[in-house]
Amino acid sequence: MNPPGPDDRDGEPTALGGAGDSAGERAAQTGLGVPRGPADAKSTSADALVELNALLGRGTRYEGKLYFEGRMRIEGIFTGEIRGSDVLVIGEGAEIEANIEVGVCIVTGGTVRGSLRARDAIELHAPGVVLGDLHAPNVFIDRGAQFEGSCKMAPLDATPTPPPAAPQPDPPPAAPEPTAFMEPEPLEPDEP
Repeated sequence: MNPPGPDDRDGEPTALGGAGDSAGERAAQTGLGVPRGPADAKSTSADALVELNALLGRGTRYEGKLYFEGRMRIEGIFTGEIRGSDVLVIGEGAEIEANIEVGVCIVTGGTVRGSLRARDAIELHAPGVVLGDLHAPNVFIDRGAQFEGSCKMAPLDATPTPPPAAPQPDPPPAAPEPTAFMEPEPLEPDEP
């Protein structure tokens, strides 16, 4: 067996990265394994490597509905609807026009046009571009990432608060009730 090289982890090839890539560089390319807090900062390089269940790579174009489980990465062109219960990574070169609803969405590059909803979190990293609406309980927008649209930080399953009722104009005044008229009594002629 050959000794592990830069593309190997415990002697097994990894799904990501190329010659000379470090585990940190591969994690940054996927957008996964990026430390998100003090507890995550101590993660090892092995934790940074993740398995992708599906890849829509560069040079690939797809239109329609995409449903996935596990981790999905898109670097191609997609138009339609995307639904998944886990992590969607949108990478460099991606051109997406879709309504997206996933567990976690990480935009590390490319352009997304449409509604982006995530059960857990949305992350926008430079040089990613999002033109549309974000809705998730946690939203992170990196310096250099471009975002144009509305952002709602709330759980997806929360019942939206109805907007306050607009004041109703006062109804027009009611027409006056007709009064009862009495027939005038005939006057008797004055006698001379």
